[in-house]
Amino acid sequence: MIRISNIAVAFDDEIDLSELAAKKLKISEDLIKCVYIVKKTIDARRYKGQPILFIYTLDVEIKGEKTTLKKLVGEKDIALAPNEKPINFFHNFKSELPPVVVGFGSAGMFAALSLARAGLNPIVLERGADVETRYNAVRTFWNTGRLYENANVQFGEGGAGTFSDGKLTARNTSPVMRNILEDFVEFGAPEEICYEQKPHIGTDNLINIVRNLRQRLYYLGARVRNYSKVTDIETKDGKIRAVIVNGEERIETNAVFLGVGHSARDTYRMLYEKGVKLEAKPFAVGVRIEHPQEFIDRAQYGKDAGHPKLPVASYALTYRDDTGRGVYSFCMCPGGFVIAAASGENQVVTNGMSNFKRDSGIANSALLVSVNPTDFKDNSPLAGMLFQDEIEERAYRAAGANYFAPVATVGDFLNDMYKSKTFLINPTYRPGVKICDFREILPNFVTEPLKRGLLHFDKKIKGFAAKDAPITGVESRSSAPLRILRDKESMQSLNTAGLYPIGEGAGYAGGIMSAAADGINAAMAYLKKFEG
Repeated sequence: MIRISNIAVAFDDEIDLSELAAKKLKISEDLIKCVYIVKKTIDARRYKGQPILFIYTLDVEIKGEKTTLKKLVGEKDIALAPNEKPINFFHNFKSELPPVVVGFGSAGMFAALSLARAGLNPIVLERGADVETRYNAVRTFWNTGRLYENANVQFGEGGAGTFSDGKLTARNTSPVMRNILEDFVEFGAPEEICYEQKPHIGTDNLINIVRNLRQRLYYLGARVRNYSKVTDIETKDGKIRAVIVNGEERIETNAVFLGVGHSARDTYRMLYEKGVKLEAKPFAVGVRIEHPQEFIDRAQYGKDAGHPKLPVASYALTYRDDTGRGVYSFCMCPGGFVIAAASGENQVVTNGMSNFKRDSGIANSALLVSVNPTDFKDNSPLAGMLFQDEIEERAYRAAGANYFAPVATVGDFLNDMYKSKTFLINPTYRPGVKICDFREILPNFVTEPLKRGLLHFDKKIKGFAAKDAPITGVESRSSAPLRILRDKESMQSLNTAGLYPIGEGAGYAGGIMSAAADGINAAMAYLKKFEG
């Protein structure tokens, strides 16, 4: 297989990949057996007036591969394709006690899948509902304000990522990334996620994918149990001995993969009381901003905005404030919605979500300000969690104590006026919004850098800080406020052998892909004990 890199094509060209590959390899098209897209990116910089470009990396199977490569020695963008074989997880290991996976988000799902493929029949304990029940409960909450404690945007099969944009990007270059993408395709994702620059699945696809993954686990011998909250852990001599479910059932095990997500605050408290080593870590809080998607498309694509061959546009913005705090966009959702993401009573939490087609016509993104452990007088590992609690409860009270969210125009936020009732677009958050003074909800060390960040972003995208653009709050669950400390090599808790903290909630991931990879890597670390 030959790999051809950096093939630039005008985005609106009608191209035949076989013809293109033959031209690059200087051979007849008849010699090409097959062409695979390895990667496809967009270059919208229009350098020296050039059009928007699609940049391809292709793997090409041809007749006479050795002869062709010999003729093209020295061509920097043509080489033998690397042998990227997916990792084989299938074994037939046996264990006296089944491993237990706590939480069925990305980390838990892929840890369980890896363990089940190894023949270990894991028990999966998910505090929330199955994904079908969860979907209906979330829709009810958005429409009526009736919150279900065990079936919401944070808790239930699929984890928080199920109700998101479904982005599959990560900085992690682990070889398991290819396995994860191929598994997603096998369970129902579109094939282009394997090569798109910024692949995404969308909530509508994720619901089906989670269901299909669960069914595969059943087939492999795993047990997935809903409404099963781990309320305690038993240890002896610094080792895991059992988990307690719903305060009464005891399950013996010597391996617990803890993928509870960043919203399981009762679990954090339990671990702290049990003496499991935790540490506070930086995180971020802020608001969500919304614009017409057409505005973002024009800002990124210019005159070509709206062309059917171009995806809806996104953005990534950063600013370093004079105070040293970072201000940045996060979880940008093209063609999506701002959603209610509370997981407990008396909270207002916002997040962003898109379906696969990203066709709502509205772009939204979190605008976050960094928060550090030094911002709190309390040096407890739980201090950041308590801060999140506080601002979410303030938002709940300020907006009417009915799960409506605080909202304001950018102009009112910048000028501390809070009088405008007309918005550039209607805020999409449901069950509803109420105009509020964000100074009553967020501390000055968040609001003031955020104001300066908005003005900076307006220089990058003119009109970004339009005075009538809506901001909705609060966005407080972008990442975990603490870390469950673990050994780098074994991936076990520093002081509790057999406890494998994984994913976003443990403080070691930041999205669907990185959490899934973390779950797989922890399972692989555990499986080493069965080898040799």
